[in-house]
Amino acid sequence: MADDDLATLGTATEAPQTTATPGGDPLDRAPAPVPSWLGAVLTVGLVLAALNLRPAITSLGALMEEVRDGLGMSGTVAGLLTSVPALCFAVFGVAAPRLARRFGPGAIVCAGMAAITIGVVVRPFAGGTAGFLAASALALAGIAVSNILLPVVIKTFFPDRVGSMTGLYSMALALGTSLAAALTVPVTGALGGGWQAGLAIWAVLGALAVVPWLAVLRHRAPRPAPAVAGAPQQDAPAVRISRSPTAWSLAVFFGLQATAAYITMGWLPQIFRDAGVPAGTAGVLLAITMAMGIPLSFVLPRLAARMRHQGPLAVLLGACGLAGYAGLWLAPSAGAWGWALLLGISNCAFPLALTMIGMRARSAAGVVKLSAFAQCIGYLISIPGPLLVGTLYQHSGGWGLPIALMAGLMVPQIVMGVLAGRDRRIEDER
Repeated sequence: MADDDLATLGTATEAPQTTATPGGDPLDRAPAPVPSWLGAVLTVGLVLAALNLRPAITSLGALMEEVRDGLGMSGTVAGLLTSVPALCFAVFGVAAPRLARRFGPGAIVCAGMAAITIGVVVRPFAGGTAGFLAASALALAGIAVSNILLPVVIKTFFPDRVGSMTGLYSMALALGTSLAAALTVPVTGALGGGWQAGLAIWAVLGALAVVPWLAVLRHRAPRPAPAVAGAPQQDAPAVRISRSPTAWSLAVFFGLQATAAYITMGWLPQIFRDAGVPAGTAGVLLAITMAMGIPLSFVLPRLAARMRHQGPLAVLLGACGLAGYAGLWLAPSAGAWGWALLLGISNCAFPLALTMIGMRARSAAGVVKLSAFAQCIGYLISIPGPLLVGTLYQHSGGWGLPIALMAGLMVPQIVMGVLAGRDRRIEDER
């Protein structure tokens, strides 16, 4: 994607405007002040949007067996279904900067929430695997663009509260993930036991999220006064992101942690169910795994920001993952709660990756470029993992080989985390 697209995400009409002066980047200028009422609406919108970024995925994981039986899916096709999120995040994430530049981040997030709502409510009743996949892709497209642009919204509208609003965003994202995992099975039972209703009910949360973003779209912030003539200008250093070893290390680390996360969300309940754990308990175990991100999303970034080298944290998280996979191999049922906790800690490589993205660039524009590069490349890397797990599961008849694959991928994740955690900046690697 063009660098210009990445450098102008916060300049659309409905967002507070920045002063675009020659030789600088709009992202590195202070936005116009936000009215108090708009700040409150945006906060509600941000929380509701973040709550919607994972239920479409984790609710499916909790009911994977019922969906497979209902649609006649093979293990390979089910594995493809668990790979679709990463594919959509990579493909539609590339389009997010261009869409935001033309229509504004708020408009695209609003459209994303609408796409999630429609996709989630349609897919259980689309008729057949193809329709289910197509409707899922629509919902995931909405998630993908929102995933990329919500941090930009935070930076644009809350420039003096980026840390606290990012923490709120991360907490809401983890909360939505765990709620969908824990409640989908019991809610399905309460609605009559049909998996279609159990998946479609999460569209209600998406519909609620559309409302505050419609209010945001009605707001047109005034442009700030033009810059004083003759003020000194500083050219932003050119960043050739694809030539940065740090950027590639972060992208691969992001991709491997995303691989582990989507395998966990898509297959962990099935692993426990095949070991004799009841379906409801398996969903709660996935919820426990996802809920670990709620407190750690606050603690881990602050700890990482105080360290010059974040590699030790990547090693610690990877060691927890290896221990969790060893437990799933040896005693999946007997130690289920412990393995769920360990894998939950390991999955907090995601907030670590986001924190390192913010620390590996000097300018705001550099952070956006690095974020887009790391996420798009990373999600592409993560696509084969869930599909391969489904194929191995189907052809081996058990979970030994898939778990061995998960554990094996944790080793390069640790290595890439150590490399990405070095105290370097992409602007220095030109």
